[in-house]
Amino acid sequence: MSVSLQDFQRKDLIKKLIESGIKDRRVLDAMNTVKRELFVSPELRRFAYENNALPIGSSQTISQPYTVAFMTEILKVETGDKILEIGTGSGYQAAVLCELGADVYSVERIEQLYKEAGSILKKANYKVSLKCSDGTKGWKDNAPYDGIIVTAGSPGLPEALLKQLGDGGRLVIPVGDRNTQEIWCVTRTKDKNGKEIFTTEKYQYFKFVPLIGEEGWENADGR
Repeated sequence: MSVSLQDFQRKDLIKKLIESGIKDRRVLDAMNTVKRELFVSPELRRFAYENNALPIGSSQTISQPYTVAFMTEILKVETGDKILEIGTGSGYQAAVLCELGADVYSVERIEQLYKEAGSILKKANYKVSLKCSDGTKGWKDNAPYDGIIVTAGSPGLPEALLKQLGDGGRLVIPVGDRNTQEIWCVTRTKDKNGKEIFTTEKYQYFKFVPLIGEEGWENADGR
């Protein structure tokens, strides 16, 4: 069995993720399986396994591999979980979730990216349910979800997404201003009287493209 240059680069990236503090073996294995070069344009494929975000068109990016690994790790995906992704992009994060055995639903607001991601995921044999819509409203028809992951920076917590979490579900979302965001992990539980409780953990700073929509920023300039 021949080993390609991308195979070597992928393994080297996994080593770097481990050195950066990623511990979940299932997440690392998933990212070692997904061919990131398929989710970027041909002219950028030589950079696919550098630990950087890359442009994918429409002023959007494919997230830095460390960011994908970090957010996926704190989402704590189990086989069979129903996961909603907000911001399909080129489909890379969705592919990683599929490798973890999740039932993935993904919403993308930009029609061109929605169509391109659908084509890429299909060719790569990843089954993902896709929708072109305002991601800040989630995808109510398939709720509740075991986990929701948002791949764009939000000025706050979209109420619609919180309502679509199942009991014990986790929402992983970057929250902040236009320049930097903290990644928040919000867990929904209930007390003995059935009252909803939302517990929030906050993590280090990152930088994402803005989450555009009714419950996000109003436009791509982050206003």
